Amino acid sequence: MEDLVDEKVLEELKFHQETIESDAHSPLHLIREKEMEISGRVLASKREAEEIVSAARKKAVDVVARAEEESQTLARDREKQVLEEVDREITQIKADAKAEADSLERLLAERTDAAAGFIVDTVLTV
Repeated sequence: MEDLVDEKVLEELKFHQETIESDAHSPLHLIREKEMEISGRVLASKREAEEIVSAARKKAVDVVARAEEESQTLARDREKQVLEEVDREITQIKADAKAEADSLERLLAERTDAAAGFIVDTVLTV
C-alpha cells in the first residue's frame, strides 16, 4: 500500500512538472488531470475499505473472545449444576440404602425371634 502511495506521489510530481512545461488547457492535459483525480479517489476508497475491513476484523475478534468467555462461563455454571444434582442423587441413594438396611435389620430381628421360637419348639417336641 505504501509503495502505491509513493508511486502516486511521484506520479503527481511528474504531472505537475509536465503541466508547467506544457499547455495547461490542452485536452490531453485535462484528461490527464481527470485521471489523476479519479486515481486519487480510488486510492482514498481503497484506504477507506481497508479501514472498514480492519475495523470489522477487530470487531469479529472481540465478538469471538466475548463468545468464548460466555461459553466458558456457561460451561462452568452447567458443570456446577450437574455436580449439585449428582450430590443430591448420592445423598438420596445413601438415605434409601440406610432405610432399606434398617428395614432389613428389623426383618432380621423379627425372623430371628421366630426362628429361635421354632428351634425351641422343635427341640421340645423331640
